[in-house]
Amino acid sequence: MAGPMISSTANGPVFEAKTTFYVIVCGLLAATGGVTAMDDFLEKFFPAVYVRKHHVKENNYCKYNDKGLQLFTSSLYLAAIVASFFASKCCTKFGRRPTMGVASMFFLAGVVFNAAAQNLAMLIIGRLLLGLGVGFANQTVPLFLSEIAPPQIRGMLNILFQLMITIGILLAQILNYFMSSHHPWGWRLSLGGAGVPALILCFGSLLIPETPTSLIERGHLDQGKLVLQKIRGTDAVEAELGELVAASEAAKEMESPFKGLKRRESFPPLVVTVLIQVFQQFGGMNAIMFYAPVLFQTMGFKSDASLLSNLITGSVNCVATFVSSVLVDRAGRRALLLQASAQMFLCQVIMGSIMAVHLKDNNTLPEGMAMGVVVLICAFVAGFAWSWGPMGWLIPSEIFPIQTRNAGYFFGVSTNMICTFIIAQTYLSMLCSMRAGVFFFFASWIAVMGLFVAFLLPETKGVPIEEVKERVWKKHWFWKRYMTQDDEHPDKEVQL
Repeated sequence: MAGPMISSTANGPVFEAKTTFYVIVCGLLAATGGVTAMDDFLEKFFPAVYVRKHHVKENNYCKYNDKGLQLFTSSLYLAAIVASFFASKCCTKFGRRPTMGVASMFFLAGVVFNAAAQNLAMLIIGRLLLGLGVGFANQTVPLFLSEIAPPQIRGMLNILFQLMITIGILLAQILNYFMSSHHPWGWRLSLGGAGVPALILCFGSLLIPETPTSLIERGHLDQGKLVLQKIRGTDAVEAELGELVAASEAAKEMESPFKGLKRRESFPPLVVTVLIQVFQQFGGMNAIMFYAPVLFQTMGFKSDASLLSNLITGSVNCVATFVSSVLVDRAGRRALLLQASAQMFLCQVIMGSIMAVHLKDNNTLPEGMAMGVVVLICAFVAGFAWSWGPMGWLIPSEIFPIQTRNAGYFFGVSTNMICTFIIAQTYLSMLCSMRAGVFFFFASWIAVMGLFVAFLLPETKGVPIEEVKERVWKKHWFWKRYMTQDDEHPDKEVQL
């Protein structure tokens, strides 16, 4: 157990808290929340793609352009959009912990359908069930982590969520690599492997406590106080408890959390949340991670070699996310995002230039060039993994007051799922039609992302969640205008 940590500030209340082993375990348990290059998988479900893949004269950029293959990848996110709405309601009415349990049930059901799939319909149903799990987990887990964490380590603890996702991706890539040589059922084990983290999340949701915020919000004041004392490692929680109670009472006076988002004071966090999710997806990371084996094969790598290259990027993703967890509460959110935006922009531009000059429709990249692109992809993945990846979930979970937190975070999750669906459903078609231009498309978005951070994203490092309005929004050069006017007219709605 670590020593006591004090929120040192001259502008807000000081809460005593310890980084307890209990908090770390809760975070780890909560945070637990590419077979498309395998020939057996393609031959069974996407025979047209399989034929094109092995046709030596097939266009490099178009051999994987198949609507069914894209639907297999993107269908998960359609279900997640719907699920996130019901998850926000479930969070408010029943609490964070049972909502995570529901997520694990959907995950397990989806794994069974995918691993046992006999046709494309079963495969899509499995993906839809997994999507329901993603919607519930993404809506709940970051909120849970932000609500139990002391302000000093809130960033680190929340990034455990993203770290566990990257570890899951890495384990899936390892499994894909070794299962690709087991014919014809290797892909079933790859898809079935997702059941392991689902089981961990299922049992973990039975062991962790409900958050004090959720307990107080639902009228369990004494239980909320006990849990707060336990996760803070001290009995001196009256100041923080008082703020939680006051915020909860204010939330009860609001007719609807979703209606509350129409108030002027809700406009800045809502806009920032939505834009962060759009930028996170349109920076190009998921396009690379979804189809990395496909992209590597486009450059001339063999099937096993492309999976191995994908394994390398997965390792980089995992290590860089860990780096983010170490730096986020020291360097701050903005510094990591600004640095990574520059790094990602350069990587996309250089990759696009190499592909445009050296990769034509029917050739392969020279070995040195291909390895250079792999290095650039790794650098791009690293930049994303210590910035936009984890910050996309951390920042929205810490900038809303309790009155609108679930509703506001729902808009973040649903925006993320919509944008992820768009990228997953269109990337292979974009690669076919735009060729190397797709890299410049993503680079232009990254340039806008950097400008957004520089001018419109405030810093939230070390600020208690319930103090964000006073200490962050009211002091920002642009967003403060919505806060001062809202204090004068608290019920005034935003006019766009």
